[in-house]
Amino acid sequence: MKRYTCCFTGHRDIPHEKVQDITNRIEEAVIMLIKQGYLYFGAGGALGFDTLAAQTVIKLKKSYPQIKLILVLPCHTQANNWSDNDIAVYEDIKKQADKVRYTSNDYYSGCMYKRNCHLVDNSSACICYLAREQGGTAYTVNYAIKNGLTIVNVNSSKKIP
Repeated sequence: MKRYTCCFTGHRDIPHEKVQDITNRIEEAVIMLIKQGYLYFGAGGALGFDTLAAQTVIKLKKSYPQIKLILVLPCHTQANNWSDNDIAVYEDIKKQADKVRYTSNDYYSGCMYKRNCHLVDNSSACICYLAREQGGTAYTVNYAIKNGLTIVNVNSSKKIP
């Protein structure tokens, strides 16, 4: 299954003027991987890039019904401090996901790291939105590179090495 699985990782804050372009690049990258035989797409359920990625997979399922959205969530309370609108979007994505897995029951300081490692450890490709070389996204992309995943950065649409 790992051979046919792609994970997503990206920043929570995406400049408003880049959202449509990033969404289009996610769609292009997912379609490219589907054509290579990828079936499973894992997202971490966070605000920003994870949400765009999950929504894109849900949209593409209409044209590619064989693909599956797998949500790998860090804990049951991830959305506790989110706005009502963000919670509604999150719940809608969870309802449309083919599988929802929690890596921890409760929040703790390492639960996001555990979620990110799970996504990478069970994938052979990673579509990312990497705009800066620090923080959780940069760490996750570097971890994916060290583990030999194919990386597609939709910030620049370039593969990282």
